[in-house]
Order: sequence, then C-alpha cells, then structure tokens
Amino acid sequence: TVLVEVDGRRIEVSLPADLALSGGCEPAGVIRRKPKPRKRGAHAGAAASGDAVTAPMQGTVVKVAVEEGQEVVVGELVVVLEAMKMENPVTAHKDGIITGLAVEAGAAITQGTVLAEIK
Repeated sequence: TVLVEVDGRRIEVSLPADLALSGGCEPAGVIRRKPKPRKRGAHAGAAASGDAVTAPMQGTVVKVAVEEGQEVVVGELVVVLEAMKMENPVTAHKDGIITGLAVEAGAAITQGTVLAEIK
C-alpha cells in the first residue's frame, strides 16, 4: 500500500506485489539511463561563424528585439521565432553592430533564412 498526494488530497493506493518498490526508490525492473547531452544552443542559436544570424528552424517571426545599427553582445536576443506553438529565442553569436536586418514581426521564414547580420 502506498500513500500518494494529488491536488492536496491524500489517497491510499494498493499495488500488486510485482509493482511494489524494490527496497530503494526505483520501481522493480526499471533501468535508468542517462539522457544524451543536448548540444548547447542547438534549438536557439545563430550561425556559428561569419556575420549572418540565421533561423535555426522554420517558423514565424514573433518579435524582432533589435534595430538596424544597434550594438549587441554574445547571447543577446535578436529575434523570437514561433514554431509548433513554442517561442524560440535566436541570439547573437558574436559582439558587433546589427546590419542588414532582414525580417519583421509576422514574417514566415524557413530554416537557414538570414535574419540579420552582425558586423
């Protein structure tokens, strides 16, 4: 028998013997594997080199956080893209000045589209 709390209510649940906990915190027969490490910035980056800040995925531009001629630093928000109902930040990959701002809010873009350049 296990006591669980759901939404502030305590419920007593009886489990079959083969589902009962096996001495520790892991259920019997469960093997835990470490998750594969994610590449840093894989979902929200910009081009790794060069001047172009590119779209890491297809989506819609929700917000343009910079202006032409604005100075940015590494990691600063440039654009927010929406893809599959999730907002994804695209950040500056180097310090510099925004030039060639090529998108505006509401624009539909494809993966690899140049959003802006940083000189």
